[in-house]
Amino acid sequence: MSDILEEIVAHKRQEIAERKQFVPERQLYPMVERMLADGVENTSMREALMKSPTGIIAEFKRKSPSKGWIHRDAVPDDVTMKYQQNGATALSILTDTHFFGGYDEYILRAREAGVTIPILYKNFIIDEYQLFQAKYCGASAVLLIAADLTVDECRHLLRLAHELQLEVLLEMHHERDFEFAALGPDMYGINNRNLGSFVTDVQNSFRLAEQLPADVCKVSESGISDPQTVKMLRREGFSGFLMGERFMKEQDPGEALKEFIGKL
Repeated sequence: MSDILEEIVAHKRQEIAERKQFVPERQLYPMVERMLADGVENTSMREALMKSPTGIIAEFKRKSPSKGWIHRDAVPDDVTMKYQQNGATALSILTDTHFFGGYDEYILRAREAGVTIPILYKNFIIDEYQLFQAKYCGASAVLLIAADLTVDECRHLLRLAHELQLEVLLEMHHERDFEFAALGPDMYGINNRNLGSFVTDVQNSFRLAEQLPADVCKVSESGISDPQTVKMLRREGFSGFLMGERFMKEQDPGEALKEFIGKL
């Protein structure tokens, strides 16, 4: 870890400790266990991406450490429903508050508004407590970032996520992250953004694609701005394309998504 990522993870440890004081494990965990006992259905993000002709994972992101506010006034209920109505295969919702202006509540609000497609809980997950948060608010899948974790930590979190009936998108950026690939996540992500510097280069997906196992669900994340890039990535074997700023910087993100898909 380095630079911005180190700062984010250090703040995340503090944030989780504070959250546990507000909603302790002994309160949160039983609530999630009751949800599982009640048979709350979970939509498969992996299956949706593998079957989709477009594979667009439309992200709700109001802010970033590198860009500042992208769309401060965006309403999660409105944007996420329009994403679904305009052809998104799945959603990604930022839930980090300090750096990205997100909240767990945004996933709850999306579900209450009628969103039924898979939702990725997008955060910097370093503690099992966060997996229970993700399940409780209605996520279908969680992001685990290789750069945040040791292999043993990632293995533990992946197993627990599956016990909670959450799928896992494992995010890698460098060749050194590929030791994590053997853990067998549901989806294998290549992040085109360096989480230390936040510099983005979509060529990272093309460069690393062949190092991923064959016949798995591959997701290219960040820096995708035009339909031609999606077409080229699909030819390289990618099934999912996580896009946030491309849509969120527009006045109407849902309409921007519709126009983008129309060009695919």
